Amino acid sequence: MIEKEIKFTLRTYQSPSELSKQDAELLSAAKAALDNAYAPYSEFNVAAAVLLENGKILTGTNQENASYPVTLCAEGTVLSAVSAIYPGVAVKKMAITVKTNKRTLTKPAGPCGVCRQRISEYENRFNTNIEIIMMAEEGEVYWVNSVKDLLPLSFSKSDM
Repeated sequence: MIEKEIKFTLRTYQSPSELSKQDAELLSAAKAALDNAYAPYSEFNVAAAVLLENGKILTGTNQENASYPVTLCAEGTVLSAVSAIYPGVAVKKMAITVKTNKRTLTKPAGPCGVCRQRISEYENRFNTNIEIIMMAEEGEVYWVNSVKDLLPLSFSKSDM
């Protein structure tokens, strides 16, 4: 047996003020979009903002449905918008933020497994990393260099 260890770097910041101006602006765009989430069932609002290679910022939010399997995640919503509005333009960074009316959230929420795979597909498609910045309503900010840090054994076209 061979045992292998997979490591990644997670940067944590005490507040958005420690981020670069560009990263803070992207996170701010995600936070501004939170009120556009449609989450009447979970009351868990998620928003994602992406910075594109062309400098444009797009946002997306979760859109729930009484039939939960057809709910749309914020990350998938914004990536679909990118493909529709700016086909062929790579995503450089993604900021994800969450809030709920139930309590004040202080721990960032990472993308779900399906969204990690979606982001991985974009990284593979454009052969580039997508930096991911995550924050709750308050508390620390998390940063990773690539979705590969969150999904190290991702499935891709080369596996088929």
